[in-house]
Amino acid sequence: MAEAPDLRPQAERAVAAYKNLLRAAIDRRPSGTRQRLAVALGTHKSFISQITNPAYRIPLPAQHIETIFKICHFAPDERSAFLKAFRAAHPGPARALGAEAKAGARILEIEIPPLRDPARQAQVAETIRDLAQKIITLAQDGEAES
Repeated sequence: MAEAPDLRPQAERAVAAYKNLLRAAIDRRPSGTRQRLAVALGTHKSFISQITNPAYRIPLPAQHIETIFKICHFAPDERSAFLKAFRAAHPGPARALGAEAKAGARILEIEIPPLRDPARQAQVAETIRDLAQKIITLAQDGEAES
């Protein structure tokens, strides 16, 4: 019997593709990997479940990708396949992704206290990321004008 066609929009299929790759990579790792990821990302295990489940529409924030690669020990071919799928799903944010960190770039970590509501904690983290990205864009625009 023929398999039913996937009638989801292309964008949803693209997100599902990288989520399936991420879930498979995590499933091959030792137990506790989801918890280690949650701690490293400053979130709860439920958020990890959401970003690895293709049924959820919650996308993976691009700034978490390198941390995920490190915690899950992605092999080079896994990393390449994941980045290809992620770029297909999110061409805008994926522009900033590189195989290597930009020379001279710094990574800052901000501790967000645990909140009772994981969704609110994720919102706080996303708001901080958005604000930081806007500030970085302003700074870069200012350097271009100089």
